[in-house]
Amino acid sequence: MQTKKVYFKTFGCRTNVFDSQVMISKLQGHEVTENETEADIVIVNSCTVTNSADSGVRSYINQVNKDNSKKIFLTGCGAHSKGESLFKAGKVNGVFGQSEKAKINTLLAKEEKFYEIGDLEFVDENIVDDFVGKSRAFIKVQEGCSFRCNYCIIPSVRGDARSINEKLILEQITRLASNGYGEFVLTGTNVGSYGNGEKRSIASLMKRMSQIRGVRRIRLGSLEPTQINDEFKEILDEPWLERHLHIAIQHSSPEMLKLMNRRNNYKHDLELFNLLSEKGFAIGTDFIVGHPGENEELWCEAIKNIIQMPLTHIHAFTYSARDNTPSATMKQQVNGAVAKERLKELTNIIDQKNLAFREKYSSKELEVLIESKHDELYSGYDQFYNKVLVQSSEDIEGDWINIQDYKVKEDENYAKFKRS
Repeated sequence: MQTKKVYFKTFGCRTNVFDSQVMISKLQGHEVTENETEADIVIVNSCTVTNSADSGVRSYINQVNKDNSKKIFLTGCGAHSKGESLFKAGKVNGVFGQSEKAKINTLLAKEEKFYEIGDLEFVDENIVDDFVGKSRAFIKVQEGCSFRCNYCIIPSVRGDARSINEKLILEQITRLASNGYGEFVLTGTNVGSYGNGEKRSIASLMKRMSQIRGVRRIRLGSLEPTQINDEFKEILDEPWLERHLHIAIQHSSPEMLKLMNRRNNYKHDLELFNLLSEKGFAIGTDFIVGHPGENEELWCEAIKNIIQMPLTHIHAFTYSARDNTPSATMKQQVNGAVAKERLKELTNIIDQKNLAFREKYSSKELEVLIESKHDELYSGYDQFYNKVLVQSSEDIEGDWINIQDYKVKEDENYAKFKRS
């Protein structure tokens, strides 16, 4: 009997990247392929954070369904929000929740179609020894979120915040470091909530991680401003901490933050970002444009405030109404065309701030992990999470390199590299 080939299509956040690697590591009796066209089975690890994410997943499934020879299985956050409708419509052969991913061999062996959504209270105990096609390791440290922001569907598809056992996390990092991984990206639904109520914290976990032989750089997926406490500030000067922090503010108008039911406030955010900037950090954030109630006056205030903030990176997107969230029923909806123009204005501002940051630090040596090669150029990210394109006659994919002489271009830095 010929071995079936399985292709994993991962949408969304780094937590999904980790979950896909768990499934890959558990898979037996099948062959993993990175070539979608030759796959017999397609596992769609979905995202549902916005309507656009749902649409992307649905469009992809429809595209794959044009090839009647492939079986499609749906997992991830979208399994909880759209899985039932896709299953009933006959678009997928099976649906399973994140809690069921370790049972992938049993699920794929089923002859009949299935819908096994699982639960939202499980605590992940899976360990990954390798990351197929990745030069960085993604480590899930927690699951779920106990915040209740008015616009967000994630708590209903990932559950409340719960932390993974510290011993399992450290064991996993030890194994991965011994397998040659030097950069570790900590991920989860709300990473900064790690250890809450358990006399643990994300800062103490990172300190223990840094003591493991082979750990060179630690990066955090995303934090909330309120989670940068005194204990976390104590590790800001550590050499293993990436000089880039992604801190989600979602908006910069105090009134809008109240409408969103956010826990942060602009004054505190500005003070925090200025502190980090003075220490040489690049700073990224999430920002929702066009949330209900965002009138022209509040938008102008938001832009004025954003200009004051030393931001260098942004993950900005237009508001998307999610079923059964308070924001979806709010009045004063923002016109879609207006929201898109505001999004463009915002991203242009941050692009200019990023360029100014790179020019300011253009004399600083960059420590780059080379991740891939496209055409004749290698590509990687430096300690500030800025992209660097590198020309080299040597094969440097997967290597750490130090670059002193480079050009600052509009979208990224560019360098030539030759070992001395």
